[in-house]
Amino acid sequence: MTGESEEGTAYGLPIDIRASSPYLFVYSRKHAFIAGVADDNGYGWAIAKALAAAGAEILVGTWVPALNIFETSLRRGKFDNSCRLPNGSLMEISKVYPFDAVYDTPEDVPEDVKTNKRYAGSSNWTVTEVAESVKNDFGSIVILVHSLANGPEVTKLLLETSRRGYLGAISASSYSFVSLLQYFLPIMNPGGASVSLTDIASERTIPGYGGGMSSAKAALQSDTRVLAFEAGRKGQIRVNTISAGPLGSRAAKAIGFIEKMIDYSYSNAPLQKELLADEVGNTAAFLVSPRASAVIGSVVFMDNGLNTLGLAIDSPTLSA
Repeated sequence: MTGESEEGTAYGLPIDIRASSPYLFVYSRKHAFIAGVADDNGYGWAIAKALAAAGAEILVGTWVPALNIFETSLRRGKFDNSCRLPNGSLMEISKVYPFDAVYDTPEDVPEDVKTNKRYAGSSNWTVTEVAESVKNDFGSIVILVHSLANGPEVTKLLLETSRRGYLGAISASSYSFVSLLQYFLPIMNPGGASVSLTDIASERTIPGYGGGMSSAKAALQSDTRVLAFEAGRKGQIRVNTISAGPLGSRAAKAIGFIEKMIDYSYSNAPLQKELLADEVGNTAAFLVSPRASAVIGSVVFMDNGLNTLGLAIDSPTLSA
């Protein structure tokens, strides 16, 4: 590693690619919007850190009911340890936007949500409003990250899931990516990139991952391919998704058995090691970088190789 740098272009703007950077590329004043950051221990946070370490200016969209506690924790320095970047500095978040990707426009918001006390004091948090706010505040972005998933009936079997619960999972976890690209594409610089997070449940049966969430992730992967074509042709924007392994984040604990999934992965994956959020963050940073300029419409697995297995090697049947 020589520390020398190369000059090039991406996103229609000059870039500086430094061999000394662990991320192999550096953005200078390029804006990245990460939708779905509400704490400091999920994949969205790790992606934000990796992009910040590469020089991007970080903007985040936080679910409105979680906004107050998130901003308070940031302000009081509760996230300082997890904000630490490889060079010793702290990640800076330029702006936190209240955000709810379930609603595209103010007209879509039902009255009971408008009057809900958890939304009191916040405004301009629908997808169209946030896209417009980002445009007014920063002009444009080059990176769009979808780190959103929610299934109101995730603990129910699919056979027991209501139509409302199923459509809720689809709306929050997959259509939200369509909506994000639809409204953010006009403010993305040509040559930019977008990435989302999917799950092996989109391709394999994961008993217990219910409420239509497996269907939502399957839709997300299918949409990734179609959006890659459409956004590529319309705006020269690359679209990919990461199929990440299990992580014991606060959000993942909602499914009720995440620790068992982590243990299963450790016991059966080709590489027996803990999956770190930073590993997924680094992969996302690579996928949206000029170094991945021809990676388009892909599902990139980040699960220590668990997706390659067709047989659980810790099965009692094998030991017997």
